[in-house]
Amino acid sequence: MYRVEERGLSNTTSYRLYLSRDPSRHLVHLPRCGAEVMGDPAVCGALRCGAGAPEASAGAGGTGTCVGAKDTRGAMYRVEERGLSNTTSYRLYLKNSLGRILSPFHDIPLWASESQNVFNMVVEVPRWTNAKMEIATKEPLNPIKQDIKKGNLRFVANIFPYKGYIWNYGALPQTWEDPTHTDELTGYVGDNDPIDVCEIGTKVCARGEVIQVKVLGTLALIDEGETDWKIIAIDIKDPEADQFNNIDDVERLKPGYLAASVDWFKRYKLPDGKPENKFAFNGEFKDKNFAIKVIKSTHAFWKALIMKKSPTEGINCTNTTVSGSPSLCSEPDAATLLNKLPEFGMGDSTAANVDQWWYGKKN
Repeated sequence: MYRVEERGLSNTTSYRLYLSRDPSRHLVHLPRCGAEVMGDPAVCGALRCGAGAPEASAGAGGTGTCVGAKDTRGAMYRVEERGLSNTTSYRLYLKNSLGRILSPFHDIPLWASESQNVFNMVVEVPRWTNAKMEIATKEPLNPIKQDIKKGNLRFVANIFPYKGYIWNYGALPQTWEDPTHTDELTGYVGDNDPIDVCEIGTKVCARGEVIQVKVLGTLALIDEGETDWKIIAIDIKDPEADQFNNIDDVERLKPGYLAASVDWFKRYKLPDGKPENKFAFNGEFKDKNFAIKVIKSTHAFWKALIMKKSPTEGINCTNTTVSGSPSLCSEPDAATLLNKLPEFGMGDSTAANVDQWWYGKKN
């Protein structure tokens, strides 16, 4: 039997990985492996300063890890994880720098800069990962959790040639696609969720990270009879962000990315035995101005939702910052809710079949 032993600091020139056949023999003359704190935040959970990491290292850290994203009020966001990683009990909550618990659905502002059309994005799924994490719209304070299908944690398949999600995937806070409203642009009702975002930048973001993005365009997915807008955006801190100002720039600078995105959304449910998804506008991407109008309309639906006294379509509107909302929750009550949940701990390992390729038919 073979095993590995790591030495040196990860993500540095000192790192080495050795194979050992005899478990009793150790490489005593070399320093034991440690995490390079300034490297990848997912390398060592105990030392990381970042949000919830991809499932390969999900939950490696303790509660209250920090996330370096600011809103227009200068507040730093951080995450607090509860429950066991890779289980149905896992939840990821957001807090500001003062420790106030926030709903990523209701309390994070939509705009980071309204005058410049810069938006806040809550990252649910880091690029190249498979766990279908999402804002829990029907739970108090809307933590991020993993979707469940038939009692099992849900993972998207690796539809060849793609690995997991091909963007940093998440949502725009304070938006809502109203399931009681038929979208005049698509002819279908909304999907009862915040509007989705595909961030196409260089960095692989962390689960729960709040980043500022500029919108480039949108794709109108029709998912099982519901409108499911997909906003295409880029992190404003991306090294190439200044070169991206509209949807045509994506094809010019990242040729093939948009076509791959359509193909991914069309086929990602095929491994579950479902048919291909459809699109409004024959799968054509709409430009930046069109996308911003869509975002503003979903923000208006959210504003109506958050001020209602009774729940709508099962949505939980509990929040800690929206003045005048009937569902406004005090800080002590929010803390009590969180403290009732189990402390974070390591749960199950990710099943090996999550990394398998799916070679289904490509039309």
